[in-house]
Amino acid sequence: MDESSAAAVPAVPPWAAEALSEVYDPCCRDKGISVVDMGLLRSVSVREGHARVELLLTSGWCPFASRVLTDVQQVVADQPGVASCEVEIVWDEAWTSDRLSESAVRKLRFLPEPAAVADRDAYVASHHRTPEETTS
Repeated sequence: MDESSAAAVPAVPPWAAEALSEVYDPCCRDKGISVVDMGLLRSVSVREGHARVELLLTSGWCPFASRVLTDVQQVVADQPGVASCEVEIVWDEAWTSDRLSESAVRKLRFLPEPAAVADRDAYVASHHRTPEETTS
């Protein structure tokens, strides 16, 4: 997990963000982008040993939602002080790309709005990666 993702998910305690940084949505596993860096975590809380995790999905049509929920549940349930865990999908808040960590944005190579780039050539030059860099 990179530093910027911690700021993006203030309702997620550090221990949960650290543990869940090894859980991947199957669509992003090949890019090495965790559910934390994707910004899928809305909140994690523990009360009397019972953890509750709220997740946002990038799409309500996600074919891997069940897998992600199961993986998150297993990882959180295995943490010290957690006896049980429930994971819920949040339907009243839409996921947006603003939730992505800076690391995820770089890996996905999202581009800014054209109007936000004053000097296109300078922007392209500063973000150009060699073939060797794209494999890391």
